[in-house]
Amino acid sequence: MALYTYKAANSSGKAVNGSLEAGEENEVVAKLQSMGYIPIRIDRARGGGASRFNVDLSKDISGFFERVTSRDLMLFTQDLHALLEAGLAVDKALTILINVAEKEKVREMMAGLLKSVEGGNSLSEALAKYPKIFTPLYINMVRAGETGGVLPAVLERLGEFLESSQDLRDYIKSAMVYPLFLVLVGGVSIIIMLTFVIPQFSTIFSDMGQAIPASTQVLLGISHGLRAYWWLIILVLAGLAVALRKYVKTPKGRYKKDAYALRLPMVGRLVRSVEVARFSRTLGTLIRSGVPILQALNLVRQIISNRLIADGLQTVYHRVEEGDTLSAPLNQEAIFPPLAVQMISVGEETGKLDGMLLKVADNYEKTVRNMVKRLVNLLEPAMILAMGLMVGFIVISMLLAVFSMNEVPF
Repeated sequence: MALYTYKAANSSGKAVNGSLEAGEENEVVAKLQSMGYIPIRIDRARGGGASRFNVDLSKDISGFFERVTSRDLMLFTQDLHALLEAGLAVDKALTILINVAEKEKVREMMAGLLKSVEGGNSLSEALAKYPKIFTPLYINMVRAGETGGVLPAVLERLGEFLESSQDLRDYIKSAMVYPLFLVLVGGVSIIIMLTFVIPQFSTIFSDMGQAIPASTQVLLGISHGLRAYWWLIILVLAGLAVALRKYVKTPKGRYKKDAYALRLPMVGRLVRSVEVARFSRTLGTLIRSGVPILQALNLVRQIISNRLIADGLQTVYHRVEEGDTLSAPLNQEAIFPPLAVQMISVGEETGKLDGMLLKVADNYEKTVRNMVKRLVNLLEPAMILAMGLMVGFIVISMLLAVFSMNEVPF
């Protein structure tokens, strides 16, 4: 027996939280239903994995900011699927979710959806009124689910899609925490040495009136410049950052940035693998949800972040529109690795394109995780070595100056 925590709704739509002992999650669902509750999220209290009714009950740091995050959208989708799967109408489900929502912005968004649905609009039409929260991909999948009468199934696929995307983003972010921490701590340590420690020695050396080594003179000059013109350095760096950001936002700047990213030795392969995983999972989910392939390709092209790959997909779209297969133009444009194209070709030949695309996504998401892990394993010693060299230069320069003091006549 294991202890499970749950969040459910009673017949009046009010949130109910608690815990139950059961052997499996299905037993918890059955017990809640026998009690007249509608299960929304279930989680194993001690160990165990996430269930289909729950992803993560712990609060994300982004939850402290009043905005609807990608994690909020994922939880909303999964909760709405759970309620619709239980047989509730959309308006009733939204009413329950409003009562159990924890963030004010999420409640406001769901209240707007409820008002629109009660006014006679479909759910997809209501979602379209919030373009900053719901992407065209999301809206079109919901519209396809409404048209085919399979909205709960589409929401389930959407929830899985958002969960996979969120897991990949979370993995990349968590993997980069330690390298960024090293850079921050090392940079702060070096700045402290240059602004507080070195000036103490400079006073001693100037009082001695003795010629000091060139490396020490360079170090003292850097220290003096940093202390005297720190405000100018910050302004220059901030100005460069703003100018670079504005340039990258221009079509030409973004194209050059994306082209440069693909040419980098390890980063280029990582970027390409991320885009392959994103393309495959999104297209596979759309096709499985009943979205026509041309419409799906057009939607997928909009979510690809690398402009070179997105432009290549535009050519793929026109070739498919003319009656070509998907794999042939992908291979000719050299957008994706040969293995991914071959798997897509097999999916087309067997009539299981959606399933094969999702398999491609699974494979390349694993590839991305492995590449990020290897990249971090290379970055950590490289950054430690760089910090060590800088600190070593400072220490050696000061020691050389100290040793030169032995030549001072007494």
